[in-house]
Amino acid sequence: MLSLGSVGAKSTKPSFVSYVTPEEIKLEKEPPKKLKHPDLLPGEVEFCSANPILKYTQDDLSQRGVFGTLFCTNFRITFISDEKSQEETTKTFKNKLYGENDIPLMFVDHIYGVYDEKRKLITGALVKNKYPSKIIIHCKDLRVFQFCLTYTKEEDAKKIFQGIAHHCLEEKSLKCVFAFSYTGTPSPEMQRKRETILFDSPEDWTQEMKRTKANCRLVTENENFELSQRLPKYFVIPSALGDLFSYQGKGFPIWCWSHYSGCALFKASLPPVTQEDGDFQKHFDIMINAVAHNYLYSAKTEDLSESLPTIQDIQQSYNKFKQFFLIENSTDFWLSDMKWFSSLESSGWLDIIRQCLQKAVEVVECLEKDNTNVLITEEEGTDLCCVISSLVQIMLDPYYRTLMGFQSLVQKEWVAGCHAFLDRCNHLHQKDKECYSPVFLLFLECVWQLVQQHSPAFQFSETYLTVLSDSVHMPVFSTFLFNSAHHRESVLKHQRQLSLPSTAFKTPFKKGFFKDETDSLKKMLRVKRLSRWMGSPDSTAAISREFYESWQQRPLDYHGLLLPCLDGPAVRVWMQRYLRWIPEVHILGGGSVAVMTKLMELLSQVQDLKRVLEQRDSSQAAKPDHRPYIQHRLLSFGSSGRLPSSFPFAYSRNRSFKPIIPTGLMQCLMLTDSLASQEDEASSFVSLV
Repeated sequence: MLSLGSVGAKSTKPSFVSYVTPEEIKLEKEPPKKLKHPDLLPGEVEFCSANPILKYTQDDLSQRGVFGTLFCTNFRITFISDEKSQEETTKTFKNKLYGENDIPLMFVDHIYGVYDEKRKLITGALVKNKYPSKIIIHCKDLRVFQFCLTYTKEEDAKKIFQGIAHHCLEEKSLKCVFAFSYTGTPSPEMQRKRETILFDSPEDWTQEMKRTKANCRLVTENENFELSQRLPKYFVIPSALGDLFSYQGKGFPIWCWSHYSGCALFKASLPPVTQEDGDFQKHFDIMINAVAHNYLYSAKTEDLSESLPTIQDIQQSYNKFKQFFLIENSTDFWLSDMKWFSSLESSGWLDIIRQCLQKAVEVVECLEKDNTNVLITEEEGTDLCCVISSLVQIMLDPYYRTLMGFQSLVQKEWVAGCHAFLDRCNHLHQKDKECYSPVFLLFLECVWQLVQQHSPAFQFSETYLTVLSDSVHMPVFSTFLFNSAHHRESVLKHQRQLSLPSTAFKTPFKKGFFKDETDSLKKMLRVKRLSRWMGSPDSTAAISREFYESWQQRPLDYHGLLLPCLDGPAVRVWMQRYLRWIPEVHILGGGSVAVMTKLMELLSQVQDLKRVLEQRDSSQAAKPDHRPYIQHRLLSFGSSGRLPSSFPFAYSRNRSFKPIIPTGLMQCLMLTDSLASQEDEASSFVSLV
């Protein structure tokens, strides 16, 4: 993935990119007759194209841009400049599947059209009307593209607009996703021996139980999905659980992980709800007793659907949050800078992250301190249960902080655990937005908080997490494409019968048909089983605070228990993911990347000197070694002092961007020549050059 923005130190015009204004368009020579075409991936088909299209830059409101051809394929929207590009000489990071000017169709979040200088959200009704003079595309990875259709032929402009709107916004069947057309072969790296455990076989689960010394039972009765289509093919349950077929495919306490003391973490969807409270109570008691029998007959339960935000809350909060990073021009950015922190806080997104981490710490405390079995529940057991169970395992088990361990964790808790990726990510652009919610992104946000607080404890970096968050919407591989193991298997076996997911694959977020009849019983059971967690949030937070402070006083062990700091300033914005496409916040030659690079260079020099001293002291060194020192690998990137703070997603094009700040705003900010010397809250976000 490549950055749309870059930082230039000089206001010089590059020789390889032509910037024009609408007033200058008539002076431009006619575009070449032979149009450039994109390099298509295996299985990629071109639908339509238009030329000349003006792609606006993101600098300001002067409507400067680059002319080229806009294409729409079954995989992406792509823009190819008419000018000869030399970008390959300046790139520091290149996605192997799509480039800077490529927009995979599943990346498109919203499309806006400009009609008579009025911006309108494109819907099905507007597509059939007159095409807009300008289209603005907001992407799920927070890139923003602006294309002017004024200078192309009316027929071509209408065709490319309708083609983009149709393939990006209209509901589609699963067979139309590019993953089913892609015919590429795996790279040599992907053909190596598999190290990530996929949890798609009994052997994988047996190996995991052996690793954690779990005293549970492997279930293979659902191999053909006879128990439930919403359950994995294979899963692990408490040994004391009885007849599985009497559970109607719901209410199984599924094993997640075992503590070295013997207690374990389980998750479950809510038991089958009937109008008779007795049936619910009996089922719930059986489930709790089975969990309690796992170790010392102790169990604590938590209904996450009541203690954490709902799926709707998560979606609404993220919709507000992401708007502050979808920047269309510099002026909008500087206008939003006045209320930056208060706006972020009002979205509630960071608070939801804090709540999830807090809940995970509570579960960790029960396992680590109290040595008590824990059962977490929600309506379907595949959303917040996945978030909390995954975080708990990362905090307690250092194996899941390695690269292969983390990938195996995602496979176990999310992919094999039947998280509804298709519905939650809205890959098919369904009109039912109630199913859409960035739950997996919420999990990655929580993991990022742990990584940035305890980076030496992890074998992967924030860049890995950023790329992973983008890969969720990459329509090439099937990892994040289905709603369940049954959904995946039925689609791959019967591609001729592909269609929109049936209601059997829908993942409702509501709490149940008989919520009123069972709420009182559920509360009574929770009071009986878990009195402390039914306390006030303040009392629970205080107890968890004591647990955190007690852990903090111990010697730091990155191979042991790991807890996050949840104080206000400690929960931060994932800057690399959200600010990587905004040139105004990039620091050329600065930021944590430059500091880390310099430290690694110094470390390399120390290692070289150490090697020379060892050679001198060695009795075998009869002659002096005149070989040159081995330079550090990072020097291949060029001068480390010129790496931008958004590395590796941003790269320099030597293009100047001058922030356009309204006069009134500039006076309010009281900008002076000594601005760089002032200490400001936003100094870590904004760099003026």
